[in-house]
Amino acid sequence: MTVRPLTAEDVTWVRELFTERWGGVISVSRGVAHDTTELPGFVALLDGKRAGVATYTISGRECELVTLDSVREGAGVGTALVEAVAGAARAGGAVRLWLVTTNDNLRALRFYQRYGFDLVAVHRDAVARSRELKPSIPEIGLDGIPLRHELELELPASLLGVSPTRSPEC
Repeated sequence: MTVRPLTAEDVTWVRELFTERWGGVISVSRGVAHDTTELPGFVALLDGKRAGVATYTISGRECELVTLDSVREGAGVGTALVEAVAGAARAGGAVRLWLVTTNDNLRALRFYQRYGFDLVAVHRDAVARSRELKPSIPEIGLDGIPLRHELELELPASLLGVSPTRSPEC
């Protein structure tokens, strides 16, 4: 497997993937709508074919993992992409890597917790506010679970490989 930065040649594939899986390229987290086709990110390749994508944004000393999608479950694609984003976070001076998923996304919760992310906040009924920015978010999510809450997870600084007091110049 190889992981490389997203390029302009990947945009059509990303658009098709996110439209199929998430109803479009807009991803909403903590009241912010992100156009995922405009974010930096990484593509994982298996046997020369796109097998997954991650997008992120760095603001100050924080890096948000905005999207993570694997089209080859169980092949290490998600792990490789998180590691690439963690590297970009460190290079960008971030001391916090965080993400938001929803209460229905049990597969993602298992993956992120196995990776080492901690659940740090439950934003009750935040999905109702997100629907104002992205009306296509369904009422019922994965596994028939009502889609209501945003769950915020973060990777401890020790697992990110930085000191939480690190200055941005490091």
